[in-house]
Amino acid sequence: MRTTFILITLLVISSILSAQESNNGKKLWAKSILNQKAPELVVKEWISQKPNTKGLFILVDFWATWCGPCRKAIPELNEIQKEFKEDLVVVGISDETADKVKAMKQPIIEYYHGIDTEGGMKKALSVKGIPHLILIDPQGIVRWEGYPLLTGHELTVEVIEKLIQKYK
Repeated sequence: MRTTFILITLLVISSILSAQESNNGKKLWAKSILNQKAPELVVKEWISQKPNTKGLFILVDFWATWCGPCRKAIPELNEIQKEFKEDLVVVGISDETADKVKAMKQPIIEYYHGIDTEGGMKKALSVKGIPHLILIDPQGIVRWEGYPLLTGHELTVEVIEKLIQKYK
C-alpha cells in the first residue's frame, strides 16, 4: 500500500514537472519562445479599438474573466499601458465569447483587448496556464514571457523599461 502511494505521488510530481518548461529557472505553463520570432498576433474580434502596433513593443496577455490572477493583473496592465504609451501596446486576448468579456464590469480594462475563441496564438504557444504574457519587441522577437506575478520573476515597470531600452 505504501509503495503504491509513493508511486502515485512520484507520477503526479513527474507529470506536473513535465508540463512546465524552464526559462532561466522560471516555471512556465507554455512553450518557451524567448528570443525567438513571436507567432502572428491573432484577434478574431476586437472589443476595443484595434491598436496600431507598427514600430511598438506589444505586451500580449492571455486571460479569462473567470481567472482571479488574470483579473488581479488588469489594473497593473492598465498602468503599464499608460506608463509606456509611446513605446508599447498592451493587448489582452481571451478565448471566451465577446458577450462574456463585455459582461465583466470590474476591473475595467483600459488597454486594447479582444477575443479569439479558436485560441490560435494561445495554441501556437501551448499556453496551459493563465495569465500568460509575452513581450514582443518591434522586430517581432519575444523578449519576456511567463506568469507576470511569479515570485522572483515578476513583470514590473522596471523590467519593461530595461527591455524597451535594450531592444528599442
